[in-house]
Amino acid sequence: MSMKKNMMRLMLAMLLSAIVTISAAAQITTSEIVGVVTDQNGAAVVGATVTVVHEPTGSKSSSVTNDDGRYNLPGLRVGGPYTITVTAPGFKQQESQNVTTSVGNTSNINFALSVAEANAVVTVTSDTTFSEERTGASTSISNDVINTLPTTGRRINDFAKLSPFYGGGPFGGSIAGQDNRMNNITVDGSYFNNSFGLSGQPGERTNVSPISLEAIQEFQVNVAPYDVRQGNFVGAGINTVTKSGTNTYHGSAYYDFRNETFGGTKTGNLLFNRGQLDYKLWGFTIGGPLPYLRF
Repeated sequence: MSMKKNMMRLMLAMLLSAIVTISAAAQITTSEIVGVVTDQNGAAVVGATVTVVHEPTGSKSSSVTNDDGRYNLPGLRVGGPYTITVTAPGFKQQESQNVTTSVGNTSNINFALSVAEANAVVTVTSDTTFSEERTGASTSISNDVINTLPTTGRRINDFAKLSPFYGGGPFGGSIAGQDNRMNNITVDGSYFNNSFGLSGQPGERTNVSPISLEAIQEFQVNVAPYDVRQGNFVGAGINTVTKSGTNTYHGSAYYDFRNETFGGTKTGNLLFNRGQLDYKLWGFTIGGPLPYLRF
């Protein structure tokens, strides 16, 4: 009987160890909004209610300020826009609109309330480019950037070049002077590396993207984060978040092609036969709310 108990304890310890290891290696797929609520004299407002609404879906999150007037809203969906509303007894209501967040980063939005009996709406703007909550060298590439910048290969490396630590390399993807196989690529928190160790990402040697850019909402290139939630890489952690649905139906279509006329026939004084090339890529996306089905 004693031997069975020891075996059970050993199995339970191994299970807990595995859970802790997996949790420690998990990557970030959400964003965060923090800030301080004060009165017009700069004193902390305790017990103020801060509500954030994700406008595309209508989902809400709320927090209450502590003794220092600070609030914290973690685990938010990447992107936005968000509307933040602050209410407190005896103060005017304040509202900050069109707030956008990025994956793995913290947006710092502060409020200064004025005393009044009636509610009023005041638009608060904040520059979150330089945030005191940043956790190391990182570059965030939003969906607007993905849709705006030109790309020939429609691969992650075409946009990872926006990181000042990107160094290229024979197969691309070398960041901070490390081999591209030292990078850790995740999609919605799941590992998406090349299992055979031949290149930095799946499909690298055939110039094929393992995931369509149309499915990506945002991704972040982390080089040296001092954040316990990030890890398992030496070069860079490329953290990718895919798109999610909204309360409105929307979609897109794309078409990409190449043939031999896109290439030359001469290098210096050397002529070569460029051969035949016929490459075509097309696709579409559609998203929206799921219909309510009643059985």
